[in-house]
Amino acid sequence: MGYRVVVRHGPKVDKHAADTLDGALALLERSARAAAAGPRRETVDLHVRRFEPVQQVAARAELRGAGVRAGVDVRGDGSSEAWTGRLRRRVVEPRHGEDAYAALRRVLQSTSVEP
Repeated sequence: MGYRVVVRHGPKVDKHAADTLDGALALLERSARAAAAGPRRETVDLHVRRFEPVQQVAARAELRGAGVRAGVDVRGDGSSEAWTGRLRRRVVEPRHGEDAYAALRRVLQSTSVEP
């Protein structure tokens, strides 16, 4: 069974397929890094509440397949945050020297075994 990477950036949705977890993670990282390099979001002030760019999800790259549901959210300030889970997303905390992509790779490769 293969993997699917779905990238949402504004109204645009791109779907990619990969045969291996490594291939899917490479697609996810490439797509999310491209989104992070794009324009930054402005602060949204709704008079009742204010949303800073770091609080906004500008793009989401999601990996699905073989019992895996995980991804990376690109924030409005260009920062990235990895997560796992389907209904309840759990943030993947990076270890010293890791970025969001390395942290996600570490978690997914430690929990899955490919032939």
